[in-house]
Amino acid sequence: MLKVNIDGQNLEVAEGTTILEAAKKAHIKIPTLCYEEGLSIYGGCRLCVVEVEGENLLQPACATEIRDGMIVRTHSPKVREVRKTLFELIIASHDISCELNCLTCSRNGSCELRKVAEDIGITEIRLSPINKGYGEDKSSYAIMREPNKCITCGRCIRKCEEVQGIGIFTMANRGPATIVTTFGDKGMGNVECTNCGQCIHACPTGALHEVYHYESVWDVLHDESKHVVVQTAPAVRVAISEAFGDEPGTIATGQMVAALRRLGFDKVFDTNFSADLTIMEEGTELIQRIKEGGTLPLFTSCSPGWIKFIEHFYPEFLPHLSSCKSPQQMFGAIAKSYYAEKNNIPREDLVVVSVMPCTAKKFEAKRPEMDGDVDYVLTTRELAGMIKAAGIDMVNLEEEEYDRIMGTSTGAADIFGATGGVMEAALRTAYELITGKELEKLDFYDVRGMTGIKETEVEIDGLTVRAAVAHGLGNVRKLMEMIKAGKEYHFVELMACPGGCIGGGGQPIPTTDEIRQKRIDSIYQIDKNKKLRKSHENPYIKKLYDEYLGEPGSHRAHELLHTHYTARGV
Repeated sequence: MLKVNIDGQNLEVAEGTTILEAAKKAHIKIPTLCYEEGLSIYGGCRLCVVEVEGENLLQPACATEIRDGMIVRTHSPKVREVRKTLFELIIASHDISCELNCLTCSRNGSCELRKVAEDIGITEIRLSPINKGYGEDKSSYAIMREPNKCITCGRCIRKCEEVQGIGIFTMANRGPATIVTTFGDKGMGNVECTNCGQCIHACPTGALHEVYHYESVWDVLHDESKHVVVQTAPAVRVAISEAFGDEPGTIATGQMVAALRRLGFDKVFDTNFSADLTIMEEGTELIQRIKEGGTLPLFTSCSPGWIKFIEHFYPEFLPHLSSCKSPQQMFGAIAKSYYAEKNNIPREDLVVVSVMPCTAKKFEAKRPEMDGDVDYVLTTRELAGMIKAAGIDMVNLEEEEYDRIMGTSTGAADIFGATGGVMEAALRTAYELITGKELEKLDFYDVRGMTGIKETEVEIDGLTVRAAVAHGLGNVRKLMEMIKAGKEYHFVELMACPGGCIGGGGQPIPTTDEIRQKRIDSIYQIDKNKKLRKSHENPYIKKLYDEYLGEPGSHRAHELLHTHYTARGV
């Protein structure tokens, strides 16, 4: 342990602790912009500089380790003056040419620049902003890039490379013209971007945000010729109320349903219904592959970010992917066939809107393989914005239930929102379908939690089913390399985002590991409180098969609920 004095407080810290970490322990806040916990140290913004006794130059707190006996001053007059000057230089490179930009920015209300300005005590800006003159990058179906707002903190670069293992971003040019862009400045839609949106969470300024669909949704909600239905993903219900000031992980299912009705949707349905449907199809596919000697391991296909990843980087493994569409797309397919036919609604008059924690779902809905089953995808953030714009006090609404048929689900569907949830839901059903016996213990704790790669073995009718789970594309790559090297599994769940869907790129900002865990805990609490916790017990799923699909894996089920994927290469 090393002794250090910070702003008059004597502390003992472990060797290797930085000044920034030690100050946090002493409840002293040092402003940062380029620093993000969990990423490598960049030290570019220099806002965290501090005075160290005996040093002529100010030292970056994020990159300077404690030495025994060190005396540090974090907010001396010299430090405060230098920080203000540095911040003025940073803000001059940000797009403030229009006074209204802050009002229309995607980070209005969660802007780190404004927060740091308050922390530093900025009262005036003496430097004129630099007119960069860059155009917006609109090449992606999922993510918009506004380079004029970029302050070159490098957080998106490090998040994409270090956490997700992709690395589509780079810095270009020099001096004031330095900018973060994609390789070759090709645009995010023309490189190996998986659309996961983790870069959006990393960006402090709004230079990256989702491609908005909410204006189009407003239009169809006010078009009396359209019948508009909405589906909500499991991870949305444990996150959306954060945008209204609630604690992370607050379960707001009933209030969200009530708010959606007030917005004007004709029917409010649940993606959990089609998550149960996914388990029926995917579980059947797994059983068939095991019994008939099909391609193993079977990879889950719920995460569109993971799908794009395998298409780019491991196309030779595409035969291992489940042919099942994701729950979002299954819902759209059933809504525009079964639901439309039962209610005599012409397909062209039915509009399907999704509310997802995920930016990659916007890309997925546009894939030509999906036949336009889903028309618009709102992120959790977009829906929160619409609810606020409509003057709805969501968190204080009386709880309401989803509409029937496509609004009924089991606990197995709820846990789709957490890493390991799809695996656990599938194992619950696969065990009972194979053995014909009731599963005594429904909770598979080995596949839960934030460990990057998890493994388990389950005995089913004399067969030891080996399964693995990975979340975050950096961990996914590690697991894929293990499989490539000969590691054998029967079933593998892969999710693009850290923590699974609860940590998706469309969730409220901030989304930290602590917040992810709170959302996960709530997801499992919802499952625990459900009367039905196995997908094959959903009465409306049984009704759907009896009336329309026949049986899991039938020809009609394959026509509507299954698809194929594209080898893209790097």
